[in-house]
Amino acid sequence: MVIDLKELKPAEKQYYLQHVVAPRPICFASTIDKNGHVNLSPFSFFNLFSSNPPIVIFSPSRRVRDNTTKHTLQNVLEVPEVVINIVTYDMVQQTSLASCEYPEDVNEFIKAGFTEEPATLVKPPMVKESKVKIECKVIEVKPLGTEGGAGNLVICEVLRMYIDDSLFNADKKIDQRKIHHVARLGGDWYCRVDESNLFLVPKPNIHLGIGVDALPESIRRSKILNGNELGVLANVHELPVTDPSFDDDRLKQLIQYYSISPDEMEKELHLYAKKLLKEGKVTEAWQVLLAGV
Repeated sequence: MVIDLKELKPAEKQYYLQHVVAPRPICFASTIDKNGHVNLSPFSFFNLFSSNPPIVIFSPSRRVRDNTTKHTLQNVLEVPEVVINIVTYDMVQQTSLASCEYPEDVNEFIKAGFTEEPATLVKPPMVKESKVKIECKVIEVKPLGTEGGAGNLVICEVLRMYIDDSLFNADKKIDQRKIHHVARLGGDWYCRVDESNLFLVPKPNIHLGIGVDALPESIRRSKILNGNELGVLANVHELPVTDPSFDDDRLKQLIQYYSISPDEMEKELHLYAKKLLKEGKVTEAWQVLLAGV
């Protein structure tokens, strides 16, 4: 299916984009107007764009249906400060409630059942129930258009963060498994980030990965190993060599049983390497594969 966005209505563009550009973190923004009215509203057009200077950006878009703007946008234009409260699973339903379009003088803290907590560097209050609060000053608001659906980039400099002690491990490092972020998908869909769906991907830092193109041909063209598994194998910084001290009973059995049929042996070696890779045993998987090269 080919979709040309020039041929779509604004609501259709929004539908497709929000479903495929996902998951998106949620900026739960508390702002205040020049008369002291507090507003609290979630925005999923949000992310981190720089760490030095520390810059985050969220976008309160113009409404598609009637081209009106949100109170949050009006507030940051009047008082260029915001607290971004990070949304976690235990507050997602209340966060959704705060997205209702209440009148300007209605405080969403009260409507959604959240507790106002004074910030220290900016005027808008923090959400006490949020485990991570980020105090920001707004350094620029950049409109992206004037039609319904057009975004308004609220460019924020992070001044101070508050992180709940429960999110740290014994080494005072943030434990990603404890935050339980919530992210936005398309329509009414959300996703929850927890230990059941987290996984590690080692990143090449000092040493470059050899690359898939450097893998031995029999491995690179494997009918058993998928792209992710080839990527893991290719992330080593130099091509491994056979280790004579590598002792593996299963490998011995495969070589002994399939030695008269090279094609079958290669298949079985790749299946065994696939199992080892699933267990995170990259070094062992390489030794098994090298036995068939």
